[in-house]
Amino acid sequence: VVSTQSTGSSGINAEYGEMVEVKGLDPEVADKIGVLVQKKGQFELIDELEKSDLGANKSAAEGLSDMRLLLEYCELFGCLDHVSFDLSLARGLDYYTGTIYEAILAPEGRGEGVGSVAGGGRYDELVGMFAPKGRSIPCVGISVGIERLFSIMEKKMQQCRTSSIQVLVASGQKGLLKERMKLLNMLWDNDVNAEMLYKANPKLLTQFQYAETERIPLVAIIGESELQEGKVKLRNTVTKEEKLVDRNCFVEEARSWAQSCGEES
Repeated sequence: VVSTQSTGSSGINAEYGEMVEVKGLDPEVADKIGVLVQKKGQFELIDELEKSDLGANKSAAEGLSDMRLLLEYCELFGCLDHVSFDLSLARGLDYYTGTIYEAILAPEGRGEGVGSVAGGGRYDELVGMFAPKGRSIPCVGISVGIERLFSIMEKKMQQCRTSSIQVLVASGQKGLLKERMKLLNMLWDNDVNAEMLYKANPKLLTQFQYAETERIPLVAIIGESELQEGKVKLRNTVTKEEKLVDRNCFVEEARSWAQSCGEES
């Protein structure tokens, strides 16, 4: 059983060859194992296996009974949705005497999963080897992939907003420092967290890059044309979507849009 740790068609084919050619298993038996290790589920899988030839085996029946009890407990604790009975799972060590476990970090949104982050199982006889008179001591243990978890946490930290700023006030033309300051003060007066670059004439690209680096969800842009029209341009830092809004209502528009942009990021 400890050989069937690879999944996918290529992995199953490789393990089949090892079982038949290296370990001398009957091809018919290897075929049955190949079918079994592709199954996963919950109570419905246990029902199916109990009705099959596997259920007639005393050891297998006891294992299925234990698995049913485990799933029942998981259901009572409200975590059954996060548990799967996977017949492809195997541990490479022979001291396990019961259920084995593997924790998988599932993908979030459209991201990719990272595979196993912990594994373990039950080993009733292992600790007893070191106990007086070799008495049986029931044990369940698990090992956690600390380095993998730290790597995941570091990536998440890079994606987290480290700034509470909602709006960056920017301009793409020279001589508009005071106009930026006016817009900034309007936002501050209405309790909107905002800032601007304090150089007199920063490049517009530099301001956009600053908003992206600091994960500021919205940029409020003022230029000569916006001044003449009494408008302010708002720009979503993530999607690059832009829209013109009236200056006299831009604060509420900025507040609302910054909140929605922040949720997207």
